[in-house]
Amino acid sequence: MIQLDEVTFKRPDGTGYRHVLDGLSWSVAAAEQVALTGESGSGKTTLLNILAGLLTADAGSVVINEQNISHHNSTKLALYRRTIGMIFQHYQLLSPLTVADNMAFQARLNGRSVSHDDIVAMAKRLGLAAKLDAYPAQLSGGEQQRVGIARALLNQPRLLLADEPTGNLDSARSQEVLELLMALCKEQHVNLIMVTHSRALAAQFPRLVELRDGRIHE
Repeated sequence: MIQLDEVTFKRPDGTGYRHVLDGLSWSVAAAEQVALTGESGSGKTTLLNILAGLLTADAGSVVINEQNISHHNSTKLALYRRTIGMIFQHYQLLSPLTVADNMAFQARLNGRSVSHDDIVAMAKRLGLAAKLDAYPAQLSGGEQQRVGIARALLNQPRLLLADEPTGNLDSARSQEVLELLMALCKEQHVNLIMVTHSRALAAQFPRLVELRDGRIHE
């Protein structure tokens, strides 16, 4: 589960500071799926990066699955990041690796055992079974994003953070990717927090929140 209490994060703004997050408190139950919305510049990606341990809040408490990561040093944060999944708008696949190797990359980097059968089963679920020997440059945008989903989920995370994962896809591909992502997270009991600007996609989540004026609104 996720528990944020009085989280503050500020950035330099001229001669002073702007509070991107301003005493934000928020809780998310285990395995819950949440769409995170808000205007451009409202701090959605900042909040996601704090949850990922890529940024540290200036004040407040950030507890993820019973770990208070706001107290972690850089070494502990690096270890924490190995336990979560992240999906990006720009895929971030490794071009020299095949689809199969990209899918297994994060899990193997973290010392998890991923068998060929595991890869094939995930590829079939995501419609990538015929693409396992292909390289990222040979895939469509939707296929590359599905590889990113597979890479994140094969790492067996309890928390998956997705930052505009359908931002580069057309509406049909966006819907396809969202349905697969939500179904797989539900099957594996994974917390999913997804940033999106799409009202149509956000409306499909069991829970929808908006980041506004540095705080969560529901």
